[in-house]
Amino acid sequence: MSKRRYVARGVPGGYRIWDNKGRRWWGDLYELCPDDLLVELNGGAQLEKITALMKRYRSLKR
Repeated sequence: MSKRRYVARGVPGGYRIWDNKGRRWWGDLYELCPDDLLVELNGGAQLEKITALMKRYRSLKR
């Protein structure tokens, strides 16, 4: 199995997505672990799906 580029890391207040290649945080702070978003980022990376998933996880914060 190859090393995944994006991984979720627990931080105070929730989860953030870490980009292993870019060595920086990606996206927002999420209260729930964004499993679907990570699968899409590490898999097909279709822009429409990523955008929809980000909107869904943002709405869960409100």
